[in-house]
Amino acid sequence: MMPDSDDEYVEELSDAESAVHHAGGTAVVSDYGTRSKGLTSSGARSKGRPKEKGSRKAAWEDIQRSWEGVAETAEGHIEVSEWLEAEKRRRTLRDARPLQRGIIRHMMLVLDMSFAMTEKDLLPTRYLLALKNAMEFVREFYEQNPISQLGIVGMRDGVAARISDMSGNPTEHVEKLKEWYDRYEPTGNPSLQNALEMCRGVLFHAPSHGTREVLIISGALISADPGDIHDTIKNLIADRIRVSVVGLAAQVAICAELCARTNGGDESHYAVVMHEQHFRELLLAATTPPVTHTAEQSAASLLMMGFPSRTLASKDHVSLCLCHNRPMREGYLCTRCSSKVCRLPADCPSCGLTLILSTHLARSYHHLFPLMNWVEVSWAHATRSIACYACLSPFPPVGSRKARAKAKDGKNWEKDATSAVLDSKGVSESGRYACQVCGNHFCIDCDVFAHEFIHNCPGCQSDAGGSPECQGASVNGNSHANGAMIVDA
Repeated sequence: MMPDSDDEYVEELSDAESAVHHAGGTAVVSDYGTRSKGLTSSGARSKGRPKEKGSRKAAWEDIQRSWEGVAETAEGHIEVSEWLEAEKRRRTLRDARPLQRGIIRHMMLVLDMSFAMTEKDLLPTRYLLALKNAMEFVREFYEQNPISQLGIVGMRDGVAARISDMSGNPTEHVEKLKEWYDRYEPTGNPSLQNALEMCRGVLFHAPSHGTREVLIISGALISADPGDIHDTIKNLIADRIRVSVVGLAAQVAICAELCARTNGGDESHYAVVMHEQHFRELLLAATTPPVTHTAEQSAASLLMMGFPSRTLASKDHVSLCLCHNRPMREGYLCTRCSSKVCRLPADCPSCGLTLILSTHLARSYHHLFPLMNWVEVSWAHATRSIACYACLSPFPPVGSRKARAKAKDGKNWEKDATSAVLDSKGVSESGRYACQVCGNHFCIDCDVFAHEFIHNCPGCQSDAGGSPECQGASVNGNSHANGAMIVDA
């Protein structure tokens, strides 16, 4: 060891490294660290060695300089309205192609309840945030998939514990999650293999006309498995069970292999969260039914269902429901055997017939023919609309384009850094978004509401007489214009 000119100690160097170090005094290289003033050790060692093709940059290597695109209002505050609009627009932009999907789903939700969930990198803790998002996921899952079924399994102390059985009632799942929150604390190690084997046993009896899925929320980097997990993966593939993983810590090799092999090589079913909002987005993205790929799974089959009507008996004629054995006046009678159930959708406990309402089938239908994405409206085509067609909120006037340009310190509003970022996210410069079928203009809030909740275009649905614009427009899917479902047409 010998002292350096900048009061550092440099380990004995090779001839090449020593020449670099003493030539300009710009880099200090050692096996333990590097202090650089322009030339790094990695640059010196990789000089003359070509970079591998197809290699991706690390996140810290790609500098976006987002701070240069910050705009200020006239009062000196940071302008965030455009960025909020960009975030809303990003949520609505999705694949709107009509694809065959499994709308009758059978899913098992696996929650990590090991010691790793006590970490506080996701506030308040991983465990509390996972339970909160799991409850929200259960409600949203049944909202988007009302004729599907869900079960919940927990991983703790090296075993798999069943939290709730497979059912179509979201209230039961939420109550069970609250009970586990009050009674148990995260402890021990998780066992990925035990959880997968339990889910495989439950999904083994699921009918062939529905999908079989497992969604895992994993916070640990280890798994205490009793056997070879690769054998379990082979059994999952044979049983046509798809596995998706949401990681809370870091990427794990076995989880990546599990998702890729059970999803036909698709690696997009494994993701690691970056923050609390990203965790929620990844979890709620699983509410969309998966696409059916192979020809064997794409074969059409008929499924017998019953559509019972609600009955209300008098006070003197209270009867028991077969699903919970509780005395009730109101309920639904099975169309085949007249057995009484209290909630829908459900399977008749007597004859096994699937009982649903017509609204449940309609809510599942929008996954097959989704609402097409609305396009941005430029200032050149914004003169014919002054307010949103749905909520009547006023649009920015066309004359405000020049005012915006002056408000940004004389810079061109269309070419500054903020606008460049917003344009890449599909944000309209005029604040207007047009339906490609009816041609009406809407605001960003109505865009989000139409694509995430009602799944229909207000302009297309309100045109009962059939305007010339809608008559000559293209249709979306099976002769249904822009996400609209035509019954008995």
